[in-house]
Amino acid sequence: MLSRVANCIYWMNRYIERAENVARFVDVNQSISLGGTPQWAPLVYASGDEELFSKHYGEFSTENVLRFLLFDEQNPNSILSCAKYARENARTIREILSVSLWESINRFYLRVRDGMAHSDAVLQNPHQFLERVKRSSHQVIGVTEATLSHGEAWHFARVGQLLERADKTSRILDVKYFILLPAASHVGSTLDVVQWSALLESTSALHAYRKTFGRIEPKSVAQFLILDRNFPRALRFCVVQAQASLHEITGTPIGEITSPVTERFAALRTQLRQTTINDIFNQGLHEFIDGFQDSVNGLGSEIFSAFFDTKPIETTDVASDQKISESSFSQTQTQS
Repeated sequence: MLSRVANCIYWMNRYIERAENVARFVDVNQSISLGGTPQWAPLVYASGDEELFSKHYGEFSTENVLRFLLFDEQNPNSILSCAKYARENARTIREILSVSLWESINRFYLRVRDGMAHSDAVLQNPHQFLERVKRSSHQVIGVTEATLSHGEAWHFARVGQLLERADKTSRILDVKYFILLPAASHVGSTLDVVQWSALLESTSALHAYRKTFGRIEPKSVAQFLILDRNFPRALRFCVVQAQASLHEITGTPIGEITSPVTERFAALRTQLRQTTINDIFNQGLHEFIDGFQDSVNGLGSEIFSAFFDTKPIETTDVASDQKISESSFSQTQTQS
C-alpha cells in the first residue's frame, strides 16, 4: 500500500473519531453543569487550543466556546474542520473506498455544514446537533466494518480510530476529575455521583459499567474507563486492539519488537496490564493521564515515521553503477 493512501485512511478515521469526541466533550459539560453555570474554559484547555481561542475570542463565554469547538474553521480541531478534513482525505483515496463508505462520510460532512448554516439556533440548543454528529460517526464506523475488506486499509483505519479514541476518553476523564468538579467537599456527594453518571453516559459506558460494578463510585469509574479489557472506549482496550492491527500490518506476531513503534506499543500495553487502579490514584489520576497522553502522542509520531514519512530512497543501477535518488510524494493534508 502506498504511504499516501495509508496516511489518508489513518487520518480520515482519526478526524471522524475526533469530531465525535468533541461532540461528547460538549455534551458531558452540559450534563455535568446540572443547571448551574457551565465551565467552558476547561474544554478549550483540554483540547490544547487555548492560545488559538484567546487570539480570536478572548472571553470563555458559552457562545464563544461552542462556536470555537463546533464551527470555527480556523480551529483545526472543531467539528466542522474535522468533518472537512475527513471528507478531503476520503475524496483523495475514493477509489479504494466502497461507495457506501464514501457516501456516509460525505453525508456526515453535509450534516455538519448544515448545522453551521443554522449555527445561531444550534448554539442556543446544541444537543440535537451533537447527537447527530455522534450518530453520523457511528454510521461511518458501521459502514467501514461492513464494506471495507479487513486488510491493510482496514487496519490503518482501526489504528487511527483507536488511538484517537483512547486520547479523547482520557481527556474527558481528566476534565471531569481534575477540573470540572466544583470543590473537594463535593467528592462522594450526590452531586459527585450524578456527575460521574453523566460522564459514563457521555462515553456510552453507563449500562456496561453498571453490569460490571453496579454502584457508581469514582475509583470504579476510572478503573472501568482506563483498565477494562472489553469496553470499546476503555484505554486498555483501545491500546490492545490498535497494537493487534499494527502487527497485522507489519506481519509480525504480537510481542515481537521489530521497530520503535512496536516497542512503544508493547511498553504501553504492559504498563496498562500491570497497573492497578490503586497505583493510578496513588500516582495521581491527572498525572497518570498526562503520561498516557504523552505516550499516545509518541505512538503517533512513531507511526508517522514508520509508515507515512516519505524519505529519498537511493537505488543502484547495476548497469551504470550510478546512484539515483528517488522521492515518493508526500501528503500535505493538515494533521492536527
